Amino acid sequence: MSNFSNQIRASSSLIKRLKQRMTNPAALMQATRHFTTLEGHRPTIVHKRSLDILHDPWFNKGTAFSMTERDRLDLRGLLPPNVMTSEQQIQRFAADLKRLEVQARDGPSDPYALAKWRILNRLHDRNETMYYQVLIANIEEYAPIVYTPTVGLVCQNYSGLFRRPRGMYFSAEDRGEMMSMVYNWPAEQVDMIVVTDGSRILGLGDLGVQGIGIAIGKLDLYVAAAGINPQRVLPVMIDVGTNNEKLLKDPLYLGLQEHRLDGDEYIAVIDEFMEAVFTRWPHVIVQFEDFQSKWAFKLLQRYRNTYRMFNDDVQGTAGVAIAGLLGAVRAQGRPMIDFPKQKIVVAGAGSAGIGVLNAARKTMARMLGNNESAFESAGRQFWVVDAKGLITEERENIDPEALPFARKVKEASRQGLREGASLAEVVREVKPDVLLGLSAVGGLFSKEVLEALKGSTSTRPAIFAMSNPTKNAECTPEEAFSIVGDNILFASGSPFQDVDLGNGHIGHCNQGNNMYLFPGIGLGTLLSGSRIISDGMLQAAAECLAEYMAEEEVLNGIIYPSTSRIRDITKEVAAAVVKEAIKEDLAEGYREMDARELQKLSQEEIVKYVKNNMWSPDYPTLVYKRD
Repeated sequence: MSNFSNQIRASSSLIKRLKQRMTNPAALMQATRHFTTLEGHRPTIVHKRSLDILHDPWFNKGTAFSMTERDRLDLRGLLPPNVMTSEQQIQRFAADLKRLEVQARDGPSDPYALAKWRILNRLHDRNETMYYQVLIANIEEYAPIVYTPTVGLVCQNYSGLFRRPRGMYFSAEDRGEMMSMVYNWPAEQVDMIVVTDGSRILGLGDLGVQGIGIAIGKLDLYVAAAGINPQRVLPVMIDVGTNNEKLLKDPLYLGLQEHRLDGDEYIAVIDEFMEAVFTRWPHVIVQFEDFQSKWAFKLLQRYRNTYRMFNDDVQGTAGVAIAGLLGAVRAQGRPMIDFPKQKIVVAGAGSAGIGVLNAARKTMARMLGNNESAFESAGRQFWVVDAKGLITEERENIDPEALPFARKVKEASRQGLREGASLAEVVREVKPDVLLGLSAVGGLFSKEVLEALKGSTSTRPAIFAMSNPTKNAECTPEEAFSIVGDNILFASGSPFQDVDLGNGHIGHCNQGNNMYLFPGIGLGTLLSGSRIISDGMLQAAAECLAEYMAEEEVLNGIIYPSTSRIRDITKEVAAAVVKEAIKEDLAEGYREMDARELQKLSQEEIVKYVKNNMWSPDYPTLVYKRD
């Protein structure tokens, strides 16, 4: 009875405060200036009861339904009588997880990571709030399961793993129907879409419709790291066919079994999709994910000045790499302003590689004065090697995106290099400060290449083996430290264990994962209400990440933070994005916080505003209302 009385008193108090706000404009303004959000704290109206609630993962609480709610929602007798707290539920799940890991394996070839994914996915299917409670509380352990590297295995096997639809599928056969199709999605508001066409999933190639696994995994991190409400995210697959012959012949493949659309037909499908989603949800943010290099840049340039969108492979990877490169300068005991002096050899000229090159050149040029001569000078700090070797101006049919980074023939000749020189030759002659791998070729940094790096003129040479998943990493940290030496800096795209160097010394393996940036970029764009995502906003995000680590940590070889701090990192990155959007006069506000109010905020207030608008996985009070 006392609990019921407390609830009544709390409800009465809430109603009184709301009435005061409605009748007192000053109180309403004060509430706004406190940057409070009702997200996740007000009762949720539902239009279903009984078993329908238990079968809906958005609203199901399982054994955590209170007795009052069980009566209100016709659940009494449908659940065991003991009401459990969310903490007890998580304890039960953790115990089950340890017991079921072995049993969940689909034969001896099924790794434990995929077994964990199966179990987590089942929880996601039945209780979304608890799923995110588990994910956030154990982000270090489970981020590699819901995202890279395990998500690569998930995508490769998705046709066999598919149990319950999640997200939307737009195909080449839906041309002319997409504007009506978007209204099949039940959410009235969508804040974030991650879309892929499955053409280049991680470093695994064309996986067709199975690539939707990467969109689902990315959005899990938007929820866990950025606090985007899970009821307002949408994973999307655009199925325009596949050129993967194995999938074309697989009778169990779930996608269109025809070769990929190309040219104007392909662009027309993407155009129709973009028009449809922005017509229904004008303020949505769309992240393009794992589109092949052929289309990644073209689509980015086609849409970025019209829609709120970005490409994570091009811009997110670039931002994380820039943060790491700036951290490498700090790790040498030098100020970040010395970045334009770094000599950088880049292995890989795909969408990720070119994206990093463009961002790094812009960063250097800005530090050098941001004029034409600064851009020209910055461009001379890079040596780009692809599958055919060193790229020079002699290269036939050179990719237009790579052309600005092609070395002049005479310049290369003076260094003892030529068109098509091998990676080992380039490293040996250039003696770079940084060896940056974005090739998706596992083991590319061979013993010969790493031996050549020992001749680096840097006091602390840096190796960035950034390709995903783990098997595509250019080298392992053990190889790097054992061959090049203890005094290097090492970073990778996928997680590796630190290396014991003996005598109490540790070789730190920094994971330069895109998850440090893309959630903050999305959240900052959402809360600023920016019309587009500008280069300045992306640069602000990268610099925020670069400055996040303390000087002592950086000098100790730690340039990226632990993923256990991901929500705090995302909060700071999002605040930096909001601040830059305000500075560039792009911010239009979000909900009750209009553009003028945003401009009044101090740095501390912006951070508080961001924090208060991050969703947390707390069970809401459910109230039934008949349709």
